[in-house]
Amino acid sequence: MLEDKNIPKTPIATLGEFALIETITKDFTIHDPSTHIGIGDDAAVIQHGDEETIVSTDLLIEGVHFDLSYMPLKHLGYKAVMVNLSDIYAMNGTATQITVSIAVSNRFPLEAIEELYAGIRLACNNYKVDLVGGDTTSSTKGLMLSVTAIGKAPKEEIALRSGAKEGNLVVVTGDLGGAYMGLQVLEREKAVFQVNPQSQPDLSEYSYCIERQLKPEARTDIKALLKELDVKPSAMIDVSDGLSSEIIHLSKASKVGCQIYEDKIPIDPEVGKTCEEFNINNTTAALNGGEDYELLFTIDQSDFEKVKGHPHLSIIGHMTDESSGYNMVTGLGQQIELTAQGWNGTQTEE
Repeated sequence: MLEDKNIPKTPIATLGEFALIETITKDFTIHDPSTHIGIGDDAAVIQHGDEETIVSTDLLIEGVHFDLSYMPLKHLGYKAVMVNLSDIYAMNGTATQITVSIAVSNRFPLEAIEELYAGIRLACNNYKVDLVGGDTTSSTKGLMLSVTAIGKAPKEEIALRSGAKEGNLVVVTGDLGGAYMGLQVLEREKAVFQVNPQSQPDLSEYSYCIERQLKPEARTDIKALLKELDVKPSAMIDVSDGLSSEIIHLSKASKVGCQIYEDKIPIDPEVGKTCEEFNINNTTAALNGGEDYELLFTIDQSDFEKVKGHPHLSIIGHMTDESSGYNMVTGLGQQIELTAQGWNGTQTEE
C-alpha cells in the first residue's frame, strides 16, 4: 500500500523516550513460555528451570551519549560495560557475560579501537564477566557502541520494578548528582579550550564528580550486602535517568504513589560545592541529572532497623497510595510534584 504523504507525521520529540518505547512496543506479544519478563523493566528475564537468565542492552552514539573531546576511549569502553551491568544488578542478579558491537568510521586508527577495548577488558576483569561475542561494521560518521549484558539469578531473588507496595520504604545506594556535575565541569572546560587551546585546566578539585561521569562503577556489591543484612528488596531499578524519573518508573510499574524527602537525598560534599559554583540546586542535579548508576529499591517497613544508618544506604521516603501521585517534600516542608525527565529526542547531530 502506498504511503499517504498528506497524513501529518509525528515528531519523536513530542513523545519523549518513555512514551516512544511504549508506543513502538505495545503491539508485541510474548510467544515463548520461557520469556518471563519482556520489555518494560531494567532487563529482560528468560526462565530456565529454577534460575532466570537476565538480558539487557544499550546503544551509545557519538555526539548524543558521549563526547570524545573529553571522554577518553578507554573510559568509554569501561563506561559502556557499566551501563549494562548496572541493569543486571538492578534486577538483583549477577552479571556473567557481555557482547560488544561497534560501528566505526575511518577516522579511527587501529590503536584507537584497541584503546576502547582495553577499557572493555578492564571492566570485564574487574567485574568477572566474559566477553563472548559481538559485531563490527563501518560507519559513515563517528562511533557507535552497543553492549548486551547477560546475567542470572534464582527465580525467588529477582527484583522487578513492579513489586513495591504501599508503605514500603524507599532506599537509594551511594550518593546522587555527581555524574551530572562532572559533565558540567567537562563541558565548561571544553568551552574554555575552544576559545583558548593553550589553557591547561586544573581539575583536581572536581576529581570525584569527573570520575562519576567518566568512569562510573556499577553496584555489584549491593546484592551481597542486602543478603548479609537479611533484607529482600520488593522492587528495584538503577538510577540512570535521574532519581525523579526512576522513582516514577518504579511507582507506575507497581501501581503505587511515592513521597520522598529532599533532606534525605544523599549528596557528596564535593558535589554540593560544585553545584554552588555553577549556581545549580544540588537537589535538581540529583533528581534530573542521571548517570549515577546507583540502585533505588523498596523494602518492607519491618526492615527499617537493618538499613537505618548504613553508610552505603539512605532511606529517602516511602511508597503511598496510587492516587497520591509522585511527590517530594522540600527542606521547607512544601510538597511538590515530581516529573520524569529522561531523553526527549531533541538531540541533534554534531
